[in-house]
Amino acid sequence: MTMNVTPIINAAEHAWVLHDPRFPILKEASSCPGNTPPASEYSGEHLLSEMRFHGIDKTVISHVCYYGCNNDYTIHCVKTWPDKFAGIGLLVGHRLCSPDDPQNPSRLQELVEESGLVGLRLPPFYDPDVAWVNDPVCYPLWKKAEELGCVFNMWMRPHQIPQVADMADRFPGVNVVIDHLALIDITAPEEDGLIPLLNLSSLPNVFIRTSLHNVSREQMPYCDVWPFLQRIYDRFGPRRMLFANFFEYMIMKEVIPFFTDEDREWILGKTAMGLYFR
Repeated sequence: MTMNVTPIINAAEHAWVLHDPRFPILKEASSCPGNTPPASEYSGEHLLSEMRFHGIDKTVISHVCYYGCNNDYTIHCVKTWPDKFAGIGLLVGHRLCSPDDPQNPSRLQELVEESGLVGLRLPPFYDPDVAWVNDPVCYPLWKKAEELGCVFNMWMRPHQIPQVADMADRFPGVNVVIDHLALIDITAPEEDGLIPLLNLSSLPNVFIRTSLHNVSREQMPYCDVWPFLQRIYDRFGPRRMLFANFFEYMIMKEVIPFFTDEDREWILGKTAMGLYFR
């Protein structure tokens, strides 16, 4: 009898190339702060080799800022290897399309229906002093995302959590994934980061991506983050958690002491499968 085995899914990697004229990295298109170009490439083929090495079945490509809102390379990877990759695009935010651009909903629809992406990464992180995520000008974009069943990944700072909470509550049909634990400062007072993050658990369409290295002050396996991870786990549960980054796979699979075997099935694949691979 054939057993159904849940795929192992790395829920976020970037991908780019340097020597393919179809996918040029143009300084004027980049949304990266400082516009510093990459020194080496990290192609779809390289992702596949890393997946084979680590035993990863599928990967979600989070479109990299080097290309700005030209999502062609992520689209290429998704269409070339549809059984291996899902794609999250860039469209609105820092050095991208303005949040009040009336064409944003139709652009999103094209990215999803014609190009095969499953949603967007919204980067309010780069605009710490401007609250645009929950500005009413963004309501049409979120409404379209709800109609399309999109995922929105959020790259943000702790003080921006209320903006995301507002929109996730207004648009419950949009699944929202919090990248990098919202970059909470584990040395700061809990009310400045951890508590607002935990409070997102009241919204059933909000998920947490467990990128430990971004908030840790230690080397691998980032033990200083474990108490915070456990509190997040206690509030969200494994069905609303997912992991990312090849180098954190073994930590999540083998090292974290409070995950059960069933928990790991969700965190290492089932949650991401339901969100990104449909």
